[in-house]
Amino acid sequence: MIVYNVTVRVDAGIERDWLTWAKDEHIPEIMATGLFIEYKLFRLLEQNKEDGITYVVQYFTPSIESYKKYADEFSLRFRQKTFDKWGDGFIAVRSVMEIMN
Repeated sequence: MIVYNVTVRVDAGIERDWLTWAKDEHIPEIMATGLFIEYKLFRLLEQNKEDGITYVVQYFTPSIESYKKYADEFSLRFRQKTFDKWGDGFIAVRSVMEIMN
């Protein structure tokens, strides 16, 4: 199982709107690609909120080929839509992991 992990630090001033957008629009659009079978959304509890609020979204896919298809065919469009909507109000770091247990 492959996990596409997106860690996002969101400016406190847009956090509520960003979270609503992520849950109601962005994550469902990514899931609608059919390349991920599940996702989990987390909020860090121990953090310096002056720097923003940190969220983690993990998307689960059964194979690296499914992730690569997402990366090749969809990721740039979703990233651009996010930048168009939120500008510099967030910072996102992405990683790809393999579940080992």
